[in-house]
Amino acid sequence: MNETLRDAFHHNSWATKELLTACRGLPTEQLTLPAVGSFGSILATFNHLILSDAGYVRRFSNSVPAWWGTRDESADFDQLAGRVDETAQLWEQVLAAPLDAEQLIVLDDGAYEAHAGVIIAQALHHGSAHREQICSMLTKFGVEPPNIQAWAYAEATGRGRERSADDEAERRA
Repeated sequence: MNETLRDAFHHNSWATKELLTACRGLPTEQLTLPAVGSFGSILATFNHLILSDAGYVRRFSNSVPAWWGTRDESADFDQLAGRVDETAQLWEQVLAAPLDAEQLIVLDDGAYEAHAGVIIAQALHHGSAHREQICSMLTKFGVEPPNIQAWAYAEATGRGRERSADDEAERRA
């Protein structure tokens, strides 16, 4: 497995699901209000982010979620979370095998090509950028967005923790 990428993609799906959870109780008006300087409304941004992530992983996988082909958007938070989980499993399968970062992959119906490593970087960046847009929209509504930084992921999943003075004393002993 591409261990270095594993945490990055686990964080990617974890952060999206944390943000979905934070938005579940919002009124429809806030979920559907288009935002200036963003992709669109909160729901439109979630759908774009999740559909795009599945689109990126399909470049490396022999399978693609059935819902990706229809490009249907959803307002159902359980369905959106399920799509995040399904895509995360595909990334897990992709990362279980060697990944050639130099492999050229043709995109956009043959109009563009990029190395696999660039597509991986774009997939991670894309998710972060749109999650930050949603966080900004939440802030404008007076809602405190969840902490979705990698450090919060590390603490939530046991992959990191605050060290105490006792930890430092033990290290020196």
